[in-house]
Amino acid sequence: MDKIREQLRNPIVTAVVGFVIGLIIGLPLLGWTVWPVKWVDADPRFLRADLKQDYVCTMIDSFIVRQDVAAAKTRFNSLGEDAATLLNEFKPGTCNLNEAEINAFRAAVLGPSVPLPVATLTPATPIPSAGGGSNVGLIVGLCLVTLLVGGLLVYLLVFRRRGLGQTQSPVGAAKEFTREAVRTDYSAQGQEPPIAQFMTTYVLGDDLYDDSFSIDSPSGEFLGECGVGISDTIGVGDPKKVTAFEVWLFDKNDIQTITKVLMSPHAIQDAAIRARLESKGEPIEVDSDRRVVLETATLVLEARVVDLNLGGGALPQDSFFERLTLELAVWPKTSA
Repeated sequence: MDKIREQLRNPIVTAVVGFVIGLIIGLPLLGWTVWPVKWVDADPRFLRADLKQDYVCTMIDSFIVRQDVAAAKTRFNSLGEDAATLLNEFKPGTCNLNEAEINAFRAAVLGPSVPLPVATLTPATPIPSAGGGSNVGLIVGLCLVTLLVGGLLVYLLVFRRRGLGQTQSPVGAAKEFTREAVRTDYSAQGQEPPIAQFMTTYVLGDDLYDDSFSIDSPSGEFLGECGVGISDTIGVGDPKKVTAFEVWLFDKNDIQTITKVLMSPHAIQDAAIRARLESKGEPIEVDSDRRVVLETATLVLEARVVDLNLGGGALPQDSFFERLTLELAVWPKTSA
């Protein structure tokens, strides 16, 4: 103990000990436990390279569904200086996107005048032969190695994945259902065509499902927004079992947002669930081809059930949604 006290009288030793104790208290205790650093609302430009590619996938998927050029440009510019490079390096097949979809997004954010990259073969520069056949053998060997590596990568990335039966994500499956859904031709039915018409799909496993759309006039004036989101779930465990959805309509000329709750047959018959959800909006039982109308001061929205698949299993029959596709059509409200 006396030796320790004697050492602590040395200013250098005292400084070093104080520095070490400060690190122990500052980093593990205060910095990581009591007051950890939290990043909030950071720009996508700070993401890792692999996460930036996922972000590009999300941007292109969103543009294909919504066709919102302004939003696409804003999200694209948030990637920073290397945004164009990331997009030009984006290959067809990534995230189940084809070449036409990637090119459509590229034209929207970079402009139609920007030439689309075309895969070309750059002529090889002749290599002067100093040792005769030795250089030729080296080049042939390098070409064979390159072909072997390329073939192995193709096998691992394409054929092996197919052999393993790689399944599509719920979000990707939902987009496929949305693309295949047939939109209502209101003109053929003798009705006035809507000023906005959207299609949205939920698939079991998309626990963050929340789709919204901007409503604009034919001249481009912003009129409001509409959308669909998860309202309530049933049971426990993952994925969430959604038993009710909220369909909402916002009108810039109205003081409130109109909401109606689409409920599964089990939920609509359960008094406790129904009472809990009535505060969110009018409860409506979902059925095939069911049409729900929402009206505000200047807008009318019709939500039509295009596709419906209910589940049960360990839970009550028809208690949650395995798949739901809705068509949202909006008209300006005519004065009486």
